[in-house]
Formats: sequence, C-alpha cells, structure tokens
Amino acid sequence: MAKNEGQIVIKKYANRRLYNTGTSTYVTLEDLAEMVKRGEDFTVQDAKTETDITHSVLTQIIFEQESKTGNTLLPISFLRQLITYYGDQMQMVVPSFLEHSMRAFTEQQAQMREQVNRAFGETPLGKNLQLPMQMGRWTRFAANTELFQQAMQMFSPFMAPPAAKKAATEAKDIDELKEHVRLQNKLDNL
Repeated sequence: MAKNEGQIVIKKYANRRLYNTGTSTYVTLEDLAEMVKRGEDFTVQDAKTETDITHSVLTQIIFEQESKTGNTLLPISFLRQLITYYGDQMQMVVPSFLEHSMRAFTEQQAQMREQVNRAFGETPLGKNLQLPMQMGRWTRFAANTELFQQAMQMFSPFMAPPAAKKAATEAKDIDELKEHVRLQNKLDNL
C-alpha cells in the first residue's frame, strides 16, 4: 500500500530505518523534516504492526532539530509549562489551543509578508521591513501565550500568578504591537 487517501506512507522498521512507500526509497528523519517544510502530508507506520507512529516520529524530529542547532524554538519556560499540563485536567485543551495558535500565527505571517510585498515589492526596503514584522508576530504569539496562561489560572487557582515585571514587559510588547499595527495601517493606506 503506497498511499492512504493522498498521504504518503512511511514505514519504520525494527532497525529504525524509514522507508517511503511513495518513492520506494529509504529516508532519514532529516528527509521527513524537509517533507514537512514542503507541506507534504505523510503518516509513519510501524512496519510490523502497522500502528500509526507519526506523532512520536515528528516529536523525534523536533528533538533532533532542537539539539542539533543553537537556535531552539522551544524555550525552557515553555517546555516546563507544557510538562505541567500532562495529567492535569486541562491536558485535553492544550493541544487544540496550541494548534489554533500555530494556525493563527502562520496566517498572520502570510498576511504580513503579502502586505509588505504589495507595498514594497521585492525591493531591498521590502525585504528589510519583513524582519521587524516577523519579530512583531512573536510578540503577538507571546500575548496569545499570556492569555492562555491567564485562562489556565482560572481553571487552576494554585498556579503562581505572573510576576509584575513580566506583566510590565508583556504590556510593553502589546504596546509595541499596537504601534506596529498602526504603522502597518499607514503603509497600507499609502
């Protein structure tokens, strides 16, 4: 069985080798990471039991990416917070929240790039403006994360409230975001 409803099936053998049934070739975790980046849909199955092990293989890819480079995406504080939700009553809410947040983040990123390209095209100015905008999206993600943490505190009153300094920093980030949006609106009106 080479494909399952448009998805590429990757078989993982006991010797840890991964076999792409769509191309009839062996692949590595790095190859799978590139497939994800290209938007290719695949599932990973244990070759013997045909159990779906996609989640554990994708987690393994993230682990390798985090340990391979000095540029980690997952801050320690995020990892610690995530671990606290295992076994918590909010555990079933976290995956959908994270999925929604990443989807919104991706959509905002695409919209901002499109607006910069419309306003400035492929000029050096347009390319230089994209970097601060990408950084601005991180502040929105941080604001979403803070809102999530506040929502979690409502359900778990024993969690420690955020420090005043952290709240002030996040308020500053939100103010910067508002200023960024105001400037972006001015650019759009030009």
